[in-house]
Amino acid sequence: MPKLKTHKGIKKRIKITAKGKVIMARAGKSHLMSGKSGTKKQSLRKKKEASPAFSKIMKKALHNIEYSK
Repeated sequence: MPKLKTHKGIKKRIKITAKGKVIMARAGKSHLMSGKSGTKKQSLRKKKEASPAFSKIMKKALHNIEYSK
């Protein structure tokens, strides 16, 4: 049986912490920024933790990335 490959697109976009949490950038900051308030733009710069359901999917796609649980 062949080896399973890591999903390279996901690997570039998310980070898995030492405790297994999935950290990712927030959506909605690529364009139309002039219509958003300064507070909104500031909050979009911060990273966010993915939901448990989404984290499970991402970890499956990154099955052979090493992280400590």
